[in-house]
Amino acid sequence: MPLLETRDITVRFGGNTAVDGVGLTMDEGRITGLIGPNGAGKTTMFNTITGLQKPASGQVLLDGADITGLSPAKRARRGMARTFQRLELFLSLSVRDNVRVAGDVLRSAGRKRFDVDEATDKVLERTGLTDIAGRDVSDIPIGRARVVEVARALMTSPRVLLLDEPASGQTERETEAFAEMLAGLAGEGLAICLVEHDLPLVMRLCSTIHVLDYGELIASGTPQEVRESPKVIAAYIGTEEAVS
Repeated sequence: MPLLETRDITVRFGGNTAVDGVGLTMDEGRITGLIGPNGAGKTTMFNTITGLQKPASGQVLLDGADITGLSPAKRARRGMARTFQRLELFLSLSVRDNVRVAGDVLRSAGRKRFDVDEATDKVLERTGLTDIAGRDVSDIPIGRARVVEVARALMTSPRVLLLDEPASGQTERETEAFAEMLAGLAGEGLAICLVEHDLPLVMRLCSTIHVLDYGELIASGTPQEVRESPKVIAAYIGTEEAVS
């Protein structure tokens, strides 16, 4: 059984169908890719999985349990976390305080034995942010700010982590370090879903890739299977050289 599964998810905005009968799976300890052209429905799927968007039909299941009707907060308490395409950080706060705020929310929500300072230190170290922990987010490069968002998500000890274009704005060196970090997190058992336009990164990290086009799922499979799919080549990635 996959850790997270969507079944026949359909999302409509007025008369437009943004997602049409899409079924995805995510496995524990694996990185899953969700790719496709702009406007394909990737972020809409993330919003539906995390409870920000109500589907017209279909189900979202976590550990086999139907969570389609649960609020984002209740899904988070069950182990779901995400980042956003646009940075959602407190620019006037330090890196440490941006990460710590998630722990403060957990304490206020009833996790009284949660040591916020200890957890913050561990997450900063795990994500390679200790050296810039005291700097304001507004003073760090956007590539490192993307990692701050991931660190804040990790403060909730998620089982499922959804990342929306997390490598955007990163330098080549930052992307290499980021890929190593994600592989390590998956190795610790975290289920990660990656929406990303850096195709070489996706092909290298992901064990399974789902491809959307105009809201429809046009391919699912291994990186090799997706790379060789005529539908995917025509709709999105072009020639094989584009992802080499």
